[in-house]
Amino acid sequence: MTRTLNVDVLRNGIVMFSLGIFLLLAGCGDSATQEKPAEEKQKTTVEAAPAAEEKKVEKFPVSKPEYGGRLILGTIGDFANMIPILTADAGSHDIASYIYVAPLRYNKDLEVEPWAAERYDVQDDGKRIRIVMRKDVKWEDGEPLTARDVEFTYKLMIDPKTPTPYADDYLQIKKFTLVDDYTFEVEYDTPFARSLITWMHDILPRHLLEGKDVVSSPLTEKPVGAGPYRFKEWERGSKLVLGASDTYFLGKPYISEIVYRVIPDLSTMFLELKAGKLDMMNLTPQQYLFQTKGADWDGKYNKFRYLSFGYAYLGYNLEEARFKDKKVRQALTTAIDRQGLIKGVLLGQGEPTVGPYKPGTWVYNDTIEDYPYDPAKARQMLAEAGWTDTNGDGVIDKDGQPFEFTILTNQGNEQRIKTATIIQSMLRDVGIVVKIRTVEWAAFLKEFVEKGRFDALILGWNILQDPDIAQVWHSSQARPGGLNHGKYRNSELDALLDKGRTTLDRAARKEAYDGVQRILHEDQPYSFLYVPYSLPIVHGRIKGIDPAPAGITHNIDRWWIPKSERLYEVAN
Repeated sequence: MTRTLNVDVLRNGIVMFSLGIFLLLAGCGDSATQEKPAEEKQKTTVEAAPAAEEKKVEKFPVSKPEYGGRLILGTIGDFANMIPILTADAGSHDIASYIYVAPLRYNKDLEVEPWAAERYDVQDDGKRIRIVMRKDVKWEDGEPLTARDVEFTYKLMIDPKTPTPYADDYLQIKKFTLVDDYTFEVEYDTPFARSLITWMHDILPRHLLEGKDVVSSPLTEKPVGAGPYRFKEWERGSKLVLGASDTYFLGKPYISEIVYRVIPDLSTMFLELKAGKLDMMNLTPQQYLFQTKGADWDGKYNKFRYLSFGYAYLGYNLEEARFKDKKVRQALTTAIDRQGLIKGVLLGQGEPTVGPYKPGTWVYNDTIEDYPYDPAKARQMLAEAGWTDTNGDGVIDKDGQPFEFTILTNQGNEQRIKTATIIQSMLRDVGIVVKIRTVEWAAFLKEFVEKGRFDALILGWNILQDPDIAQVWHSSQARPGGLNHGKYRNSELDALLDKGRTTLDRAARKEAYDGVQRILHEDQPYSFLYVPYSLPIVHGRIKGIDPAPAGITHNIDRWWIPKSERLYEVAN
């Protein structure tokens, strides 16, 4: 059965980025005062969800939820690190979202709600936040989780010795005050639109990390959290296993184990799904459209389709001489047929985008006129930049150097590899020689992306709930460890990014981010390619799935498997 979700959720919310193929923070959002009239913005109080014993059990269409069983998922790449502040890959943050907790989170409708907090107050037009933590949250080793853990995490994040790309949110804080063991306040010089997002980041255990080197901590491989699942084992390159926590403050998850199997090739992963050795994966368009139909699939699996929260791009290393001229980058975009990419790579399962936001959302600038696909025009633009075929060999050159470069992407991702191959052919038509290199995921990030050892990349970023993209595009992030991997610097863009994050007024933010998109469109540090549809498939034995604006895994701790349909039982 195929279910098309109406998840154009950002019309009434805000959109942010995180590294998403990568990466990042599995979620983040806007101030609770964003949509309120001016007279309501002075103070906003939001109460927590009820304690576990008070929580009403969700009504499922099939009988009553039962505890037990195992959920097996496929992932294309291994995980980098179990301490989320040290890594930027999506897989590690996905795992962290089950192990750790944060004061706040998004509910299924992408509204901010307390999680490990009891309540939060937004005061003084957004310049002050007071958060009261719950008193029933414990680390899995039995120690209570308190505001002192939050204070420790804050201090760790602002410590210049901590190698994290996520310090910026914390550095905006003017003053952090520990009121008591379960209450803290933060103050800002000016309203900070991402202030609540900061408190959606994972809390780290003070009693296990204080006074120690976080980079070399045993927790990088064997984390200790307070979330719905606990770490059980990790066989690098093979699998990672999580077990349901019977001390989780919102109630023990129904499914006893979640197993992530590392399968670096999507075709092999699909065969494992078909053989019944996986319960869930993200399908390729080919698999979605043609390979999951018929008696073997209908009624046995549930398929879902919605425009994903992420975009694909061809990103340039702007410290390479070939890409310093924006006219060259504009020409490259003009030489790429993005509709052709969507048809050839995604089989129509995607939408083109001219910038770093999701089409159809409030922040997306739909007044921008896209670069039309025009190889002849691209050749003309390259010639104006000094690149012509002076020796008749079919390759354009400048100062005796042919225009050649390598596109780098990760192994096993068929869509990215196919995208690179089609772009290679398109650029050949304008006299550019492109080579393609694929690298295993972990090495790809650590040895190439983070160190700037590339000519160009085909990757993707997650589009999350707030439009503040300073962590990716601000000049201050064009540094070792920063997320501005292409080393793009533009002072006018920086000013607009700063303006957008220091106001809660949506109209003012819209104006700022429209300007951000115009500058990025003019400068083309990326050739923005497409937003694909997300095409997850889940075995029909998995019950309790609740499709919502947040996707389908927002309530994975409430999924369950009837005992009569289980393939595995997990010993307690």
